[in-house]
Order: sequence, then structure tokens, then C-alpha cells
Amino acid sequence: MRNTNTNMDTNTNINMKIEIRKAAACDAQVIYNIIKESFKKYVKEAKIPVTIDALEENIEDVIKDIESKEVFIAFLNGIPAGTIRVETITDDTAIITRFGVLPEYQNNGIGRALLNHADNFLISKGIKKVYLYTASKHANLIRFYYNTGFYVDSTTKDKGYTRALMVKEYE
Repeated sequence: MRNTNTNMDTNTNINMKIEIRKAAACDAQVIYNIIKESFKKYVKEAKIPVTIDALEENIEDVIKDIESKEVFIAFLNGIPAGTIRVETITDDTAIITRFGVLPEYQNNGIGRALLNHADNFLISKGIKKVYLYTASKHANLIRFYYNTGFYVDSTTKDKGYTRALMVKEYE
């Protein structure tokens, strides 16, 4: 499944082409770098006082996920810019993890394109509900998820900070 979107950046009037494809093991280093950079910003903006799992991950962990989950990578004008991981939990539920866009490419539609791609993939697999966690104090992300069809189901402090369990239901 390949997805291509073309967006117009109104600030610079440059056409931006977003392409998304399933990741391969050869993408592990790039995905590792995207996760490190995007989650460093996430931790700072959400004022998370503890080390989070995403920043503890190594290349072998990324390769393992590529082999066992659905991992997608997004390119902006051919440059790797974002990634998302999707894992089926039950026959009709899934969870999104390690969803990040490089800070310098945020607010260009890459995150929305990745989520749309994940939605289409999950719907094609008969998934009825998808979950993800995000820092409840990160207002911009909470708004972003609401704007893409998620709602807060509950919160937890199991990782040392308040995380919101976000849910999206497919009809």
C-alpha cells in the first residue's frame, strides 16, 4: 500500500509531495533517527520528567518492530520525515506506537498523512477501534488527535507522567 499526497505550503508556495510506504529493515537507522529527534521534542514540550521508552529504543528494537508490526515511513519530497507503527491487538483492535515526525518537517501535513494511511490500512484489515497514548499535558497533540477523530478514553500515570489513552472508532 503506497500513499502519495501533494500539499501546497502557503508560506513558500512550494509543492510538497508526501509519500508513504511500508518500512523495510534497511530503513531502521532512518526510523531510529526520526523517533529520537521527534520524541526529544515531545518530551521537552510535554515537560515529561522521566525517560520514555521511545528514547531508550535501539536499532535492533526498530528492526524487530519492522519484522513483527506494520511500520510505515513518510517522505517529504523524497526526504524521510516521519514514521508510525501499527500493531493488531485483537481481531478488531489495534494500537499505534512510535508515531513521530522530524521537528523540522512538522506542520506540513505529514502526521495527518501518516494517520490517514494507518486508518486506511486498519480499515482494510477489519479493525474497528485503534488506540494510542500521548502526554495529556501536550495540548497541541491532544488537539491534533481530536481533529483526526480520536477522543480521550482514560488517563494513566503508569510511565511516570500522565498519559491519555486516545481512541478512534471506525464505523
